[in-house]
Amino acid sequence: MKRKLALLPLLLIPIALPAAAQQQYPARAIRMVVGFPAGGPTDIVARQMAPKMSEGLGQQIIVDNRGGAGGMIATEQVAKAAPDGYTILMGTIGGVAVAMSLNPNRGYDTLRDLAPITQSVAVTSILVTHPSVPAKTVKELLAYARAKPGSLNYGSSGNGTITHLAGELLKYMAKVNITHVPYKGGSPALTALVSGEVDLTYENSLIITPHIKSGKVKGIAVTSAKRSALLPELPTIAETLPGYSASGWYGLLAPAATQKPVIARLHAEAVKALRAPDVVERLSSQGAEPVGNTPEEFTAFVRSEISKWATLVKAANMRAD
Repeated sequence: MKRKLALLPLLLIPIALPAAAQQQYPARAIRMVVGFPAGGPTDIVARQMAPKMSEGLGQQIIVDNRGGAGGMIATEQVAKAAPDGYTILMGTIGGVAVAMSLNPNRGYDTLRDLAPITQSVAVTSILVTHPSVPAKTVKELLAYARAKPGSLNYGSSGNGTITHLAGELLKYMAKVNITHVPYKGGSPALTALVSGEVDLTYENSLIITPHIKSGKVKGIAVTSAKRSALLPELPTIAETLPGYSASGWYGLLAPAATQKPVIARLHAEAVKALRAPDVVERLSSQGAEPVGNTPEEFTAFVRSEISKWATLVKAANMRAD
């Protein structure tokens, strides 16, 4: 009896367990970092997914806009964050893939420092011009650019973004001189176009479609390889420049050392959000195609995108202006 009583205090001593075992993930709010200002296309996708993911996770997902450097500021911030699942990135083609070749002084390495969770959406961009630009087709626009080299300029949402890539690919393939003017996001670039500060841009269908329909800007063509179901009347740039294709995408990533069970949980809730009928309807109606692939598939896709755009960066001698 005495021996049993002697063991009792030992049984009451709390046993130290790893932090992950002491509480079930997630135990607090999660921060989803977006590399562009509120109201832009990346922000729109993030704010469509965040509430649905919050429902499944039982914790709030807070969208945190950290604009600048074409998404690199946000990407670096998440790459260097604690790998605990409480800081994730709504990454873009620019900050995640293109920066690897365009910005040698970036503070991170995508393949080393980030863990892909899932590709959220694929998005078509649209070549649009200010109404004052006389061209109505890609052929007419290129003829105008050749007749007046350097007289046209195009706005982008930042260096290395899909809007920048789309513009440089057109210049490279068509051998025309059109000046690049980078902004700090899609919304500022759109404002510049509507006001006539720039002549054209390659804006994301998520935010440009209403302005095309209202007549504030002219839709010329889509940047994807196939015509868009949202605006089927618009031709592809490839119909004039065979082989042209420049489509954007967004996807969720976490710091590289994040535990696999946490990645799996985030992936499951992200895919569930992307499959929700109301989210599918809202995104599709604005030209975004929900994806929701596996972490392994998204990793392979990111690798292929890094390689693809590195070829253009080198061939076109692109620089971070």
